[in-house]
Amino acid sequence: MRQFFGSSQRGDLAEAVRGLRNPQFIMLLSNNDQFESHVSALEGLFPGVPSIGCIGMSYDTRIIEKGVSVVAFYDGVTAAANALEQVSTMPVKYIQRLEQDIARVGGGGRDVVCIDFCTGNDACLLTTVNTVLKKRGVPLVGGTGGEGRVSANGRVYQDAAVYAIVRNLGGRVKTYKENIYRQMGDYRFIASNTDRARYIIGSLNGRPAKQVYQSILHVSDQQILTQTFQNPFGKVDGEDTCIISIKEVSGNALACFRQVNDSDVLTLLELADYQSVAQNTIQQICRDFPKRSAVFSVNCLFRYKLFTERNYMQTYLQQMSALGAHAGVVGYGEHYNSRFVNQSMTCAVFE
Repeated sequence: MRQFFGSSQRGDLAEAVRGLRNPQFIMLLSNNDQFESHVSALEGLFPGVPSIGCIGMSYDTRIIEKGVSVVAFYDGVTAAANALEQVSTMPVKYIQRLEQDIARVGGGGRDVVCIDFCTGNDACLLTTVNTVLKKRGVPLVGGTGGEGRVSANGRVYQDAAVYAIVRNLGGRVKTYKENIYRQMGDYRFIASNTDRARYIIGSLNGRPAKQVYQSILHVSDQQILTQTFQNPFGKVDGEDTCIISIKEVSGNALACFRQVNDSDVLTLLELADYQSVAQNTIQQICRDFPKRSAVFSVNCLFRYKLFTERNYMQTYLQQMSALGAHAGVVGYGEHYNSRFVNQSMTCAVFE
């Protein structure tokens, strides 16, 4: 298979698809103002080609902040795309679509991956989708798009998740997750007084969550929202730790981008040597896949902000280009198999 990436900083879709011939699967990464028109125009240009889309910044060797990008797979791919609607209340209602698409595409965990974009309720969505993917051993990479809208096959959806089941006819597919944080000291907290619907942590070890965070890091209310770039929480999940970003201060509580439940065990994380971590990820992918035809990644918006502030974002994209055809989207939350994570990079690598 092969991967195409085209873009236009000014939002010109014709410019972004210039040179694209016979795509077998397309991802549209657009901006808020032009999203609907881009979705319609793309379907007109490539009718019947499975496609999914979302609103967000994109990249290959540079960032496309407000324009449009198209990522396409061709020459050795089978794909099916669709939507799970009413994702905030009952995504399971449409799960038969996913089951049928997996059966139609064929293959299994060795050569198939699910790529998804959603509008929210990520944890519930992933739990639902995993009931189907797990049976076939199919991994998943994806994330949350912006502005509450996504697209599939030329149609725009709200309150939905769109997905593509992609089979690499020429080799394997594998997913990866990169964490640039490590545990800080031996801090361990038991969460309580949580609000699952609003992703709020009320208390940590019986004390107000905001007070605990401030007493350790010595930051003001206003500084908390930027301090999370360096010191997010971590949720212990078996041998792994899922990153939990702070979204805002809510009285003496902290609202997060990921759900926390009463009795969850949390740790405090600190920024590691992110440049070394990125290089290790690249080296691991090269060891696993000496020959790579495509890499599609989702980088968290907070990683983008952190890397940009430290003048590393452009260097990072250049380093990732050593993998070959690398492209991706800046998301508002990342999906890795059955997990919803924050401040991470997830990617799918195609042999």
